[in-house]
Amino acid sequence: MLKLDVTRKTSEKSLTKYWKRSRGRNNQGRITSRHRGGGKKLFRFVDLLQREEKKSEVLTIESDPFRSSLIALVKDEDGGKRYILAPLGLSVGDKIIAAEGKVEIRPGNRMPLRYMPLGIEIHNLEMNLGKGGQLVRSAGTKASILAKEGEWANIQLPSGEVRRVHLNAKASVGALTNADRKNVSLGNAGRKRHMGWRPKNRGVAMNPNDHPHGGGEGRSPIGMPGPKTPWGKPTLGYKTRKRKDVAGMILTRRKG
Repeated sequence: MLKLDVTRKTSEKSLTKYWKRSRGRNNQGRITSRHRGGGKKLFRFVDLLQREEKKSEVLTIESDPFRSSLIALVKDEDGGKRYILAPLGLSVGDKIIAAEGKVEIRPGNRMPLRYMPLGIEIHNLEMNLGKGGQLVRSAGTKASILAKEGEWANIQLPSGEVRRVHLNAKASVGALTNADRKNVSLGNAGRKRHMGWRPKNRGVAMNPNDHPHGGGEGRSPIGMPGPKTPWGKPTLGYKTRKRKDVAGMILTRRKG
């Protein structure tokens, strides 16, 4: 597989800011995401919208601590700079175009689905017109256009799900970089802590007043038909998707 290398370790100062981690707490200070630590990371402002028609040149390929895929720093014709998600095949010095009409099919170019051929690999796909890319944004992912029917396109997502998306929705050409990220071995517990993850305790090792799985003599099973969260809600396979959000838009359910 074609590999894209990071060309710069530092970031563009005008497009970054220090982001104090929430440590898993909401605006009331209550823990809403467990096992998260503190610290700071430098946040990069990535342009996921790309609604304006622009021609740009790729300056650098960089990593982003807030996302799994690599990002590219591009310079527009008017002199402005911005970050975009970096697809495979994009390199320093390449010219990319974001347009409302048809442009050349090459990695990084962005246009409405209406002007893309069937079978093409895409990423950073819009679901709602004008909202910017919401789907296919993590490392190594890609979607493909299976068919066009009327004003809708049938898109196969990385999960295997086939979803209807309006033809005026925009997407970027190419598959995203850093597909080997899932194969990286962290090596030690400290590296996981540096990433903001604190240790986790198994529910079966707790007391009954701390977790539904707790209690019993010795190494006891969870003692219930299915696993639960510490608050008694079903977990590990419990469906959370609301049917009203996807009514008529999903043609084929995801695999697994």
